[in-house]
Amino acid sequence: MYIFSDDRLYRKEEIELVEHKKQIIFTSIDNEEIIEWLKNHSFPESFIEDIRNEDQSVAYEEHENFRLAILKYFQRDEENDLLYNDRNVAIIMHEQKFIFLAREKRIVKSIINRLYKRYKPTDSLEYVLYLVIDIMVDQTMNVVDHIDNRLEEIEDRIFNETLDEQVVQKNLYFARRTLNRIGKLSVQQNDTINKIFNHFPVVMRKKLKYEFIDLKEHLSFLINESKSYLDRTGYLQNLLMGFLSNRMNQAMQRLAAISLIFLPLTFIVGNYGMNFRYMPELEWEYGYPLIWGINLLIAYLIFKWLKKKRWI
Repeated sequence: MYIFSDDRLYRKEEIELVEHKKQIIFTSIDNEEIIEWLKNHSFPESFIEDIRNEDQSVAYEEHENFRLAILKYFQRDEENDLLYNDRNVAIIMHEQKFIFLAREKRIVKSIINRLYKRYKPTDSLEYVLYLVIDIMVDQTMNVVDHIDNRLEEIEDRIFNETLDEQVVQKNLYFARRTLNRIGKLSVQQNDTINKIFNHFPVVMRKKLKYEFIDLKEHLSFLINESKSYLDRTGYLQNLLMGFLSNRMNQAMQRLAAISLIFLPLTFIVGNYGMNFRYMPELEWEYGYPLIWGINLLIAYLIFKWLKKKRWI
């Protein structure tokens, strides 16, 4: 558990939540101490269910003195560096308390490390909320930038002779899955951030107006870029299929060329495999080398012709 209190950042297993004192807390959703504190302060049971439900969609809700925002944080999956899973984070504001909850500790640690560099003791809770959302949006933008760089690498590798098409197809699938999720959730988070901003006091709305305009611009960027890169993955899939089809055609062309070389040779050999009684060539002293010479000459001429036509 991390807490900003008395103008300092503390990391403790257990902390004391002091009434009417500004405290900014980052911890796990499974922290029963925080859940118990929320229940003791009339935090709605339905809100607790929303917090604990991993399938809960992006939302903003209010109840008496509580404000709850559920947002999404994108975290890289261990299976593939282009696959990112969205994880719920809950932000609760109550009087002088700001509580950030996430299911995984590494999400909490990632957010707190970035917030520590930007936080000032004089910052209001509303500004802290803006900072946390901005950090999460920046993280998503980094994800999109990473996918963009990887797509460029994939595009360069498509025409490589050592290409592993299964790996490329798998990467494109995971990239499409991540980008599609980012696009959908960015739209939802944009609406939720509008609700959060509109429920601020008038004075705070004026003070944070441009910060939230910047947030919404970043989300609009994410929506547009995720769609653009999603189209790009489709283009790369078509390019890959075209390349594989062309490579298959070349292989079939070579097989056809080899067959074309041996077709007349097979015809000649077939003639001499017939059981006729009178075949004068069989009695010639140089009949056997002559047939070999004819076969080689025919094969050479066909090979040169195919080479000229670039079939081989």
